[in-house]
Amino acid sequence: MKALDLDVLAMFVAIADTGSFVRGAALVHRSQSALSMQIRSLETALGKPLFVRGPRSVTLTQDGQVMLSYARRMLALRDEAWASVVHPEVKGRVAIGVPDDYASSLLPSVLRNFSATYPKVEIQVVGLPSNALAPLLKDNKIDLACVTRVKGFAGEFIRLEPMVWAGTSTAGREVWKERPLPVALFGVGSVARANAIQALERAKITYRTSYESPSLMGLFSMVDAGLAVAPLARCAVPERFVTLGRQHGLPKLPELEIILARSARSNRPPCDYLAEQILSELRD
Repeated sequence: MKALDLDVLAMFVAIADTGSFVRGAALVHRSQSALSMQIRSLETALGKPLFVRGPRSVTLTQDGQVMLSYARRMLALRDEAWASVVHPEVKGRVAIGVPDDYASSLLPSVLRNFSATYPKVEIQVVGLPSNALAPLLKDNKIDLACVTRVKGFAGEFIRLEPMVWAGTSTAGREVWKERPLPVALFGVGSVARANAIQALERAKITYRTSYESPSLMGLFSMVDAGLAVAPLARCAVPERFVTLGRQHGLPKLPELEIILARSARSNRPPCDYLAEQILSELRD
């Protein structure tokens, strides 16, 4: 029986979760070439392919699906064993607020790793736009907030996240060429919305709001249908979308400043440890 290296299994899971060797490599902080070499070695040892490799993404084979289930269980058991010895005393509850676009793209791996390290800490995630989370933090209804910097928020800098225009060419309609430009926007108070409108107005591009919603999935549905383009944080753009820019006649968008804010009641170990995990992983 061949030995299964847990670090290689972690790489395998990262690719499966992100659907991409590029994103998987970023998730485990390895180069794409190193990741590809390790996965090919694993496939050679197993004698079976684990992924169907496409031009822009990868999908699991049937054997890959089976291996993924075992890989998750083996990694979880490793993390549980480590946590039971190293952090047996950490207990409690942490409520963290995060907008949809960051919740779906930046937080999953952070929360998964945190839960594996501190299994006795209960995590509650509150998904709301950044401006709606400010009063909850002030009133101590949440402990932490991973948000775009907006008025009313003071927090520790995490990173600058590029903003891009997202569209699709699969609907047979290059909607970004239309004028007025149909755009799908987050609600009033959103920094992404304000940045997009200001950029369009500066570039003297006429536009119309074809859809407005606080929901990221709502914006995705309009882009998928080919009915609008959407200004999004680059980390939140699915691989099936086309990233648009000046070459498509659209203006450059400013970066978003992501911060970690804390409430007055968050001065306790579970909150400290989750804050450290977020800063460590997302700053990288």
